[in-house]
Formats: sequence, C-alpha cells, structure tokens
Amino acid sequence: MSVDQGFAGSSIIQVQLDELKSKNLYRTRKTVESAQGGKIIVNGKSVLNFCSNDYLGLANHPALVKCFKLAADKYGVGSGASSLVCGRSTAHVELEEEVARVTGRDKALLFSSGYLANLAIVCTLMQERGDSVYQDRLNHASMVDASLMSRAKLLRYPHCDLVALEASIAKNNSKRKLVLTDSIFSMDGDLAPLVDLAQLSAKYKAALVVDDAHGFGVFGTHGAGVLNHLQLNQTEVPLMMATFGKAVGCSGAFIAGPENLIELLVQKARPYIYSTAMAPAIAAAAKKGLQLIETESWRQELLFKLIQRFRNGAKQAGLFIQTSSSPIQPLITGSAKQAIQLSDALLEKGFLVTAIRPPTVPANTSRLRITLSASHTENEVDQLLDALIDCNAKINKESVEHA
Repeated sequence: MSVDQGFAGSSIIQVQLDELKSKNLYRTRKTVESAQGGKIIVNGKSVLNFCSNDYLGLANHPALVKCFKLAADKYGVGSGASSLVCGRSTAHVELEEEVARVTGRDKALLFSSGYLANLAIVCTLMQERGDSVYQDRLNHASMVDASLMSRAKLLRYPHCDLVALEASIAKNNSKRKLVLTDSIFSMDGDLAPLVDLAQLSAKYKAALVVDDAHGFGVFGTHGAGVLNHLQLNQTEVPLMMATFGKAVGCSGAFIAGPENLIELLVQKARPYIYSTAMAPAIAAAAKKGLQLIETESWRQELLFKLIQRFRNGAKQAGLFIQTSSSPIQPLITGSAKQAIQLSDALLEKGFLVTAIRPPTVPANTSRLRITLSASHTENEVDQLLDALIDCNAKINKESVEHA
C-alpha cells in the first residue's frame, strides 16, 4: 500500500468531513490574541466575550499573574514528573490543603484536568463487572467516557428524572452502585436536584459523586460550591470534583472527600499515577484565586446581578432562554444552521458567542451558550441583548422569506 492509499489519505476520512459540513456540524477554531476577559481580541478583532467560563473575571487578574510568575521563578515551568515520582511540590500541597479547607472535606487531590479527575473516580471505584453507574442523560462527556472505560454497567436516566432513576436502581442488584451527576449542567445551566439525589442514593446504598465544575467559585459561602450552598456534607456526597479552569481563573481540577477515599485514589487511580503533575505555578495561582474569591464577595454579587438583568431583558424581548440561575444562559435555536447564523451575525456586531451543536447537545437543540462574567458591565449586557434581538429578528425574517 502506498502512502497515498494510507488511512489518512482515505476517501473515508473525507466523506466524514464532508458529511459534517453538510449538516452544519463542522467545527472551526478561532485564535485568541489577548488575555481572557470581558473583552478579548479574536482573529485580530476586539469583541465582547460572552462564551467564556471565566465567571468571576479572574483569568487575567494581576494578583494571579504575579503569583504565577513568582512561583515560576521558584519552581520553574514544568513539574518534571507525576506526583508519585517527584512532581508534587510545596505549591501542590498548599493548594490541596486550601481546597480541603474551602470545601469542608477531609482531603483533596489535584489533577491536570476535570476529564482526568472524572476518569480517576469512576475507573478506580468501579472495577468489577457487576458494578453499576447511574448517570443523568445530560452529564458532561468526561463522566460518560469514564463509565464506558470502567468495568461497570452504565445506566443513564432522563435529565433530572428521579422517578426513572429510582426505578432503575430498584430493579438492579448490583453490589456496588455509583450515582454521577453534574451540579450545574454545562450546556443548559440548570441545577441538579442534589438534595433529593443524596436521599435517594442513601436509600439504595449508592455513592453519590458530584461534578461541581460550573458551581465551584460561583455558589456557596466564599464560593465553596453548590454542595456548600445546599449544605450537603461528605457523608451525603462522598466525593466532589471541580475545576480551577472556570471561576478560579486557572486550569486543572481536584477531587475532595474522605481521607480513605482520597488515599485510595492516590494508590490506584491510573490518571493520577501516570500523568505529569500540573505546573507548580498553576497550583500557586489557583490558591491565590481561591483566596480572592473568599475575600472579594462582590464578584459573585455582581455576577448574579448581571444574570438577573440579562434574564429580565431576554424575557421582555421574547427570547427563548432556558431556565437557569447560573452564569450559563442558553438561547435555543433548534437547528444547527440557525445557531451558526446567529453566532456569525453577533460576531459581526462585535460579540463572541459560540454556537453549540450536536453531539455536544441533543439533536434539534442547537443553541448559543451565552455565559456571563463579573468582568462584564451592565451596559455590556444591555448591548448584548440589543444585538441578540436585532440579529434574531433578521435571521427569523430571512428564514420565513426563504421557506
């Protein structure tokens, strides 16, 4: 077989790419040429950024930047190895201790990404063929993939449907049961019924694990997260996972929980054992981010004020925004084509709001995933609403004319 006939040059690949384009599901990447913030430069153009997860505006905060630089001077750029070899620095230890304190858990363990952290949880705890993992249908892909890679049976229940979940658990005789859910669903922005989930899990002796990636830093006392907000302790929710790449303004993730479970992950979690530790400078900056969240409560207060302002404006304008009290405010278009058209029209007006399409969201639920941040102003939110109303009206008019 010649090089031209190899897999990479196969027509099978081109057919797949062409199919994605024909269905308006082909993805393109934009290049950001500035630091993250309410305003960024994309492909040479200054735009208002309404699609970032930098919910508290900390990604380019001078205190975090300074802390990062000081730690890089001390520890260098790379960690050098996995945490169990020689990659765990004082900066990592201090961040783990800070996370445990903030979340009210015994201990915390650091990972380079939330994806790895979720793999670690499921693949470590669910190692027997008879185990079962129960997941909300709209859980993040990392939890789904983690379950598929484990030895357990994956059972998915309709979104937030506790009746269906209980029926599924009740008829299953698994020895070990794990219930996994997002706290705030990343594409819909709604809150899982965690108190009821905790009670249901306890009833059937299932362990409840919560991914609080989009709630940590935003909800709870001093940003301790949704579990803190709902007063759920580590007995009710044994393990929580959250990331530093959203409200904290850095990157990486952690798992927090009882000492014995964290120690089990240290000893047996392959994503932890065989991954290079996060850069020490990132750990130092994340610790500073947690401290700022605790001392600058105005960030959360401003964020929720902006959320309410946006929702009130959208309701008055008749825009179909999903019910959400989080920074994630989805505007459902239905078709992928219309989502792209609306995103492109907004970009022309100077607003960056990425179109979200299948398979990230279910078929016929394409949307603009609008996210708000403490780095925005009330005037900028009003400008976005005006642009949304204008662009949406024009696209709807064109759709009717071409029907």
